[in-house]
Amino acid sequence: MIVPRAAQMMEWIETVVAEGVRRPGYPADDRVAQWAAGLFADFGLRDVRLPPVELEAWHPVGATLRAHLDADPARIVEVAAFALPYTMEKARVTAPLALAPEPGAIVVKECALGRLPQALLRDAATSFYDPEGVFDHLEQILPMDLDAMAGLGAAIEAGATGFVGAFTGMPWESRDHYVPYDAVRRPLPAVWLSRDDSRRLLALMSEGPCTATLSVEAQVRPAVSHNVTGVLPGRSDQWVIIGSHHDAPWASAVEDASGVALVLAAARYWSRVPRERRPHNLLFLLTAGHMAHAAGTRAFIAANRDLLGKVVLQLHLEHAALRCEIVDGVLVPTADPEPRWWFTTQDPRLEKLVHDTLVAEDLRRSFVVRPDIFDPMPLTDGAFFFPEKVPLVHFLAAPMYLFDSADTLDKVDQAALEPLTRAAIRIVLGTDGWTRPTDH
Repeated sequence: MIVPRAAQMMEWIETVVAEGVRRPGYPADDRVAQWAAGLFADFGLRDVRLPPVELEAWHPVGATLRAHLDADPARIVEVAAFALPYTMEKARVTAPLALAPEPGAIVVKECALGRLPQALLRDAATSFYDPEGVFDHLEQILPMDLDAMAGLGAAIEAGATGFVGAFTGMPWESRDHYVPYDAVRRPLPAVWLSRDDSRRLLALMSEGPCTATLSVEAQVRPAVSHNVTGVLPGRSDQWVIIGSHHDAPWASAVEDASGVALVLAAARYWSRVPRERRPHNLLFLLTAGHMAHAAGTRAFIAANRDLLGKVVLQLHLEHAALRCEIVDGVLVPTADPEPRWWFTTQDPRLEKLVHDTLVAEDLRRSFVVRPDIFDPMPLTDGAFFFPEKVPLVHFLAAPMYLFDSADTLDKVDQAALEPLTRAAIRIVLGTDGWTRPTDH
């Protein structure tokens, strides 16, 4: 099985990253979609298309917080901030600071990235591949704080005038936290503060009541992005969809330039395989608007619902990521992969196929998990295929830097690019002869 070399895939990743910030509706993201469509055509894929996806593009302009101690107005903390996506576009509010949701207050919520002991996930997984035995002691730092999202909702419900996510628990110094990405408009100004700025603010608040002015400016406007699709016919009338997303919170190498490269690698491999050796028709899909509530995936499903009944597998490939350690407050990539999650439909033959593939390709630190282990849907761009009852295998890693501008080229797990590509091919080959039941 000869797949594109890791060096070639890294060239693709570098090309994507070089375009710059690829948020939904940004010019850089559309350039990447056009470029990927060109490669699909160069590979010989048929019916290459760029179907439009309507969404709202969010463009932050700037945000600041200036707080003073009420008992001594000369005691000031003034910091730059990063506005939460799709919160109030333009505001300047002055109000008391509060650590709990209060009407009329600017609520300050202390935040820390979540942590997941891998032994807990191992116990809940369908199966796992851990030849090193690291899951006994390894703890994964997750890329968000779900409690912070609950705090934002509580602040809105209480009638607060603003929200400050104070990331004292961020392992490195950064305010670049692109969360939430559900594209829900929230009716108050809200910002993230970096770790050190958060500590300065909370130290001031510990001295007594404080008042602050929160200023934010952003733009939200309608935009049209594009999915990218291409087809290779196979020997059956059934379909396999191989996908990822092309947008990102930043220039983002792992999220999801690496996924784009994995889909491109699979497309190039299968384009060189004769039709009679392709077990099914293959549809390659790079979606727009993952960072806008998976707008591209939802649009694809809405436009292709008649096809779904013939899809024997929807394979999604996201995030070839290295695990990082914090050294003197700096993210330092290790040689180890971030734990890999393989969200897999609960079908014994499919679960066995995925597990056997992980072993064959030595994709260590992998879990095979049911699609709804964390949430009603898998935590992937392809999540909306799950309620449509499409059989799926979704690969994803969730490193702590996933939504941060620290997601740079040095974080890509280059050593895994070829094994992940071979794994995707093995899984497709393993569905040879499979059909969707007529009562799906």
